Amino acid sequence: MNVRLPFLRDKTAKLTTSPGVYIMKNKQSEIIYIGKAKNLKNRVTSYFREGADHTPKVASMVCNVYDYNFIVTDSEYEALVLECSLIKQHQPKYNILLKDDKGYNYIRISDDPYPIITAEKNKEKSGKYLGPYMSGNVPRETIAEVNRVFRLPTCHKKFPEDFCKGRSCLNYHINLCSGVCRGKISQNEYYDTIQQAIEYIKGGSEMSAKRMKTEMEEAAEKLDFERAAILRDRINAIRKAGETQKILDSDIKDADVIASLENNGNQCVSILLYRDRRLFDKQTFFFNEDEYNSSQLLQSFMQQYYHGRTDIPKNIYVDSDIADAQILEKWLTNLAGTRVYIHMPQKGMLVKFMDLSKNNAAEELALRAGRTAKEVKALDTLGNILGLKSAPLYIEAYDISNLSSSSIVAGMIVFENGRPLKKAYKRFSFPEKNSPDDYACMQEALRRRLTHLINQDGDEGFRKKPDLILLDGGIGHVNAVKQIIEEFDIDIPIFGMVKDNKHRTRAIAAEGKEIEVSKYVNAFNLITQIQDEVHRFAISYMRICHKKASYELELTSVHGIGIKKAQKLLLYYKTKENMKRADPQELARVAGVGIECGKALYETIQNI
Repeated sequence: MNVRLPFLRDKTAKLTTSPGVYIMKNKQSEIIYIGKAKNLKNRVTSYFREGADHTPKVASMVCNVYDYNFIVTDSEYEALVLECSLIKQHQPKYNILLKDDKGYNYIRISDDPYPIITAEKNKEKSGKYLGPYMSGNVPRETIAEVNRVFRLPTCHKKFPEDFCKGRSCLNYHINLCSGVCRGKISQNEYYDTIQQAIEYIKGGSEMSAKRMKTEMEEAAEKLDFERAAILRDRINAIRKAGETQKILDSDIKDADVIASLENNGNQCVSILLYRDRRLFDKQTFFFNEDEYNSSQLLQSFMQQYYHGRTDIPKNIYVDSDIADAQILEKWLTNLAGTRVYIHMPQKGMLVKFMDLSKNNAAEELALRAGRTAKEVKALDTLGNILGLKSAPLYIEAYDISNLSSSSIVAGMIVFENGRPLKKAYKRFSFPEKNSPDDYACMQEALRRRLTHLINQDGDEGFRKKPDLILLDGGIGHVNAVKQIIEEFDIDIPIFGMVKDNKHRTRAIAAEGKEIEVSKYVNAFNLITQIQDEVHRFAISYMRICHKKASYELELTSVHGIGIKKAQKLLLYYKTKENMKRADPQELARVAGVGIECGKALYETIQNI
């Protein structure tokens, strides 16, 4: 029995549902098992579930698990490729099947006059082999992609014996096969295609595309436009196939991709290490350095991380500008003995690699904070969009609601760490306001709230300073409330949440401008959630106040009952049902009137 199971179950309960690779470790921090999953949470949970019916090998592995790490990927295929790479590198004890040479898989190029490329489990057949591969899925999926890109035959015909025998298969008619069976492709042409396919498998898409582009240009110069067109289509197919691959066959040959995130005072730096166009490893580091912004943290971290190392890649990609980047580059170059560059990706595939690194940092932080990665990223992105020093962990939002000239109220909601904190919600009413004035009411609500903050009175929510204030409204609301902030001389960033004509979140209002947020999906969804919640809270309070005001008005229709006596009754009984259960004598006593007035009051209440 593993005494760490409660800890492991609690950790796994907060795990992401994204695809990825999980890395089991024993008490000595040795890697004992590596696996992949389409859904990390579901897969890892299956190991630690009570009463799980494991095989003896899995049960033994679970007993020895002290902790585990994980690497998030964008697809199950990427997780599979990464799993194989890590298993080959670390040779974990409980991946015993993949250590055995009988369990290896290969890609075979037959030695026929017209060779075919197939996935094999051993080397029994003659031909040329690529591999070995730890999993059978990798060669199978690679072969499927190669056959599709290079339009190679997948049928069981033998060439040239079966030229022009029978009809061409469906693949030929839907342009997935070049139609070797029709006998119109020479052996030399086919051999060149096979060599390009092998090069694609070995070297990756970028190298293959460059070589074929040169061949295409040479064919065009020789006026061999048919071959140039074939090469053009093949290049397009290769690039299309490579667009979604960030684990294998990437644009990065040797590089470190470094991203940082901050949440609730914790900072995480994630490094994805790419070697030979493959994601080789992931490392994460946690800090609690409040005095550092993301740029300063990265610079300080890189100085400590690379000090004394010689295995420094040519390119290092970071997600923030580093003030002393040139000096740092020179220092790294001296350490590595070859030129090292620091880049901050702005577009293209490199941005996707950076997002992958940031996603891993977000998942690690979310695991520690008991939050989801989307919440962590949303707060980080929102802070960057608004130009804040750090992610806004404690957000207050305000909205004004009224019905005509009566029942004017304000609602204040709180989001802490990206989630509603309902115990901190507050309501404000303005009985002295005789006509709707959103600006004046918003100013009054903020004045009352900030008075509690300055005096440090009221409940805990009123005594806490928010990292950000959001107003349901545009630039006018922001300018109005700015005056109150300046009155109290408090440094709190304030922005408006602007809606379109369909009452949907459109932008963020700052001083004199609007900030478009729809392209930042996580932050946009968070702002929309806040705006919808504060509107719901304010309008529900307005309806309560309106019903109370209407009921109060009904009571004053009784002779001898004025506004103050009606409010006295409402304050005592609190609900209409309690008031209906009271007899005339009790009503007269509470209101401080005679029995005749109490009887009239009783009749009125029963008929409301």
